[in-house]
Order: sequence, then structure tokens, then C-alpha cells
Amino acid sequence: MNLNGIKNIVFDLGGVLITLNINEAIRRFKAIGLENIEEFLDPYHQKGIFLALEDGSMSAEAFYDAVRKEAGKDISDKDIIWAWLGFIEDLPVYKLKMLDNLRQQGYKLYLLSNTNPCVMSWAMSSDFSPEGKTLADYFDKCYLSYQQGCVKPDVRIFDSMIKDSGIIPQETLFIDDGKANVEMGNQLGFHTYQPINGSDFREELGLID
Repeated sequence: MNLNGIKNIVFDLGGVLITLNINEAIRRFKAIGLENIEEFLDPYHQKGIFLALEDGSMSAEAFYDAVRKEAGKDISDKDIIWAWLGFIEDLPVYKLKMLDNLRQQGYKLYLLSNTNPCVMSWAMSSDFSPEGKTLADYFDKCYLSYQQGCVKPDVRIFDSMIKDSGIIPQETLFIDDGKANVEMGNQLGFHTYQPINGSDFREELGLID
């Protein structure tokens, strides 16, 4: 891909920077007592109380209570967070180095992610990277669904990012593993790329050092 004219790069988190494992998340939620977890979890777009957590209409505390009610048993907040983190199979260090290199080259980097406070309790801590850096340290700004009040591919979350950051879509590459999200990016004028979960896409995009 030719990056001539590209000034900004917008990354998704799960499936792009982080390798996702939905089967492990399902296993963990079942292990703590949520037997019907498949009704809620999806690699790209959650359902029910899980969607409510990610679109910000339900607080973390209300979500924990809802999970306990759904399971019909007492489950600790810590165990629920542990189950959410089952999604995270790997965070390749080379992708973090790629982000650092891109910023050094002058690109503005943004994160646009459907996520939740449970995952962010890890990602925004020093446990996120081997260097003790948080997710936010790698970006000019992070736009998180539960803080924005809507999830991709809703046009509102894109519009909010565009307005707040001042980026011009035609000067911006949007990288996301979700087909519907990429289609919305295309409609809004972004250059887009849809990698496969866990893939090394640096060479294809010309992002190798």
C-alpha cells in the first residue's frame, strides 16, 4: 500500500494490535459460572449486557451485578475481569515498536476501539507493555467506545473522533479487522486496510523499519 499523502493512522486494538482468542474468553466465563456466555460474546460486536458495557450505557459496577444475576451466583469483580482478559491471546512486542517508529516518522496515531473498562483496567496500566508503558503512551489520543457512548460501525463514533482530532479522512489510514467497520471507514473517505486477526501486516503496508 502506498502511504504517500497519509498523515494519520487510526488503529483498532483487538485483532489488529492484540491477537484475540474468543474461545479462551468463552472458556473463562463458563469457568466462573456464566454458562450461556455464547449468547453475549462476539469477536466484533457484543450483545446484551456485554454490548451495554462497551457502548457505555452500563457502568462496570452495574455490569458486574448483571453478570452475577445472569449466572445466579456470587462472582467477584476480579474474576469477571479475568474472564474478559481471556480475549487477549498475545500482544506482539514488534507491533508496539512499530507504533513507536511511526510516531518518530511524524505520523499522528489514534486508537478507535470497541472496548470496555475491564480490558482497559489492564491496557491503561503499566502491565500493558514490557517497558511499563500504557496503551495511551503509544497514541496521540485513544477513542474508546464506552467513553464515546457508541460502538463501531456507528457513524457517530467516527464523527466524534474526526471532530475532536481534526484529522481529514482522505489523509488518514484506518486499520480494523472488522468488515463492517472498514466499510464505514470507506464510506467516510478513509484509506482502509483489514488485516486478519494476529497477522503481521507491516510489510504489506510498508511499515517495516
